[in-house]
Amino acid sequence: MPAANENVTKEIVIERLKTVNGPDFTGNIVDLGLVSEIFIADAKVFFSITVPAARAQEMEPLRAAAERVVKAIPGVAGAVVALTAEKKGGGMEAPVPQRPAQRPAPPTAPARPAPQAPASHSQGKRGVPGIEAIIAVASGKGGVGKSTTAVNIALGLAANGLRVGVLDADIYGPSMPRLLNIRGRPQTVDGKILKPMQNYGLKVMSMGFLVDEETPMIWRGPMVMSALTQMLREVEWGPLDVLVVDMPPGTGDAQLTMAQQVPLAGAVIVSTPQDLALIDARKGLNMFRKVDVPLLGIVENMSYFLAPDTGKRYDIFGHGGARREAERLGVTFLGEVPLEMGIRESSDAGTPVVVSKPDGAEAKIYRDIAAKVWDRVNEERGAAEAAVPSIVFE
Repeated sequence: MPAANENVTKEIVIERLKTVNGPDFTGNIVDLGLVSEIFIADAKVFFSITVPAARAQEMEPLRAAAERVVKAIPGVAGAVVALTAEKKGGGMEAPVPQRPAQRPAPPTAPARPAPQAPASHSQGKRGVPGIEAIIAVASGKGGVGKSTTAVNIALGLAANGLRVGVLDADIYGPSMPRLLNIRGRPQTVDGKILKPMQNYGLKVMSMGFLVDEETPMIWRGPMVMSALTQMLREVEWGPLDVLVVDMPPGTGDAQLTMAQQVPLAGAVIVSTPQDLALIDARKGLNMFRKVDVPLLGIVENMSYFLAPDTGKRYDIFGHGGARREAERLGVTFLGEVPLEMGIRESSDAGTPVVVSKPDGAEAKIYRDIAAKVWDRVNEERGAAEAAVPSIVFE
């Protein structure tokens, strides 16, 4: 067991971090001024390292080295270390084309009149019977808490009175079985159609139910897309008000194909306040825009940290970056989720915070985000219906 928290001090952490070389071995990261304010709570150490945005990928060994030396300090139970970057000249990369502050008018293609399928924002997308709306929760990169956010948004939608399902579209790293504490194999209706697994009032389907947890997935792209299509269209989902799709991180073939072939009611982007994460989030936003999927908004995860002993707030990884990005792009800002160990621990235990502490502050945050997401879905529906021309017979 680690020693008491008071045995670990900022001074000790700083001294250890002085053994970590900075970029290009030009001194140590402390003397170079790259280390943020250090916060210690429950024997866990939190801080970020500022690096040049253009060299972010090659700086990962530096981050790992800093984390490693801190975890080696006697009494340290864990460390959360992130890379961040300072913006220069208004942005670290060429800005994406600006959208006007008001939401652009949707395409004027007529909506599909299927009673159990959502109206498509572009042609060639086939709805899923029994599902009224499909929402994608995505991120430009991994490690930003996308799956935890997706499952708590889904539970928030259910807590707000909707019939909700969750599709775990991350074939290579399915997380819903663990997050929702579901084990076993799904049954079939007639030997062909699968029955979704269920817990906490959600209907759930994941590759994690179909293969052993330790089985490596080495499928190529076409096999992945075939599996996704089956889990979406060969499952007895309905009736559902909304299906939340936990997308794989990034902007690869699986994400693009899902966005092109499924009539998504919209996409939620999850990011952290760090500029580096926002660069990747911007890529995800642009991908959905290019395939004409409405952007429901951005969630800033790990937004701030509240000390459990004093209640004092610390912006360990910066703060407000996702809100500013949403304003810059004319996208709805859905809310801020704090960096709270209880959120991660409850998710890892299969009891997400919305169900394990429904009256807590964090659960309220997710329910509020879910309400905003659903409002945005209805706004987009209304805009799509208004864009369909009416035919008047005289």
